Amino acid sequence: MLDALTVTLSVAALALAAWCGFAAFRDQPTKDWHFIGMAVVTVLALAQLVTGIVQLTRGEKADEGSVIFVSYLIGAFAAVPAAGFLSLAERTRWGSVTVSAGAVVLAVLEVRLYDIWKA
Repeated sequence: MLDALTVTLSVAALALAAWCGFAAFRDQPTKDWHFIGMAVVTVLALAQLVTGIVQLTRGEKADEGSVIFVSYLIGAFAAVPAAGFLSLAERTRWGSVTVSAGAVVLAVLEVRLYDIWKA
């Protein structure tokens, strides 16, 4: 895995979590610019998914197994879009809380992905 991509994605996810958390603190639902932030984080997660699969197909191996590694990659890719869709259904401050929580989950998954690859 590319360490720089993992760190960048983690920082972007935590920034999105803070941004949406602040919106929830101000009693605001997710707005269009929050969805732009979610799109940026999702594109980074997609880049990580593709990079991880390419490295596995080139013969590199995750220390804790390829199946678990790919499962975490897919979960990391799906965390923020799933939270974004849920926030569309909840057009109150709790939608912003949902996106914030999804972004924190993504950051935690990134730490676990790093551990699985480098264990």
